[in-house]
Amino acid sequence: MKIVLQKEVEKLGVPGDVVSVADGYARNYLIPKGFAAPATKGSAKNAERLRRTHDQKVQKVVLEAQEAASKLTAAPLKVTAKAGEEGKLFGSVTAADIAKELEARTGATVDRRTVHLAEPIRTVGTHEVTIRLHPEVEAAVTVEVVAE
Repeated sequence: MKIVLQKEVEKLGVPGDVVSVADGYARNYLIPKGFAAPATKGSAKNAERLRRTHDQKVQKVVLEAQEAASKLTAAPLKVTAKAGEEGKLFGSVTAADIAKELEARTGATVDRRTVHLAEPIRTVGTHEVTIRLHPEVEAAVTVEVVAE
């Protein structure tokens, strides 16, 4: 069955896309939930309008993410943690700790799942951390871990 997506559906498409799906999937899930509408001859104009508005929203979100990335990379982030004499931390600095410090510094909400660490930070010093604000925008933040 051919349908026009009204909302973004993961692994299927974005608003305005005309896709073919199984009849049961369309009738029982997509159409009743408001994710799609049946494709008709007159729905082509509506599909174009939906696609244009979706593209405008995506561009706006990307610009906001780029602005946030420039704020985050402006200065290094200082995190204090208890450490031994040799510079090893008692415990570690995790993505949640970094997200909490970023929220305190910028005032913007940063989800811990957007902070990407290869492994938790366990030593004093400077470390590079990647923050994924949008699928197209990443910010590299320098984290300075300082002993208490």
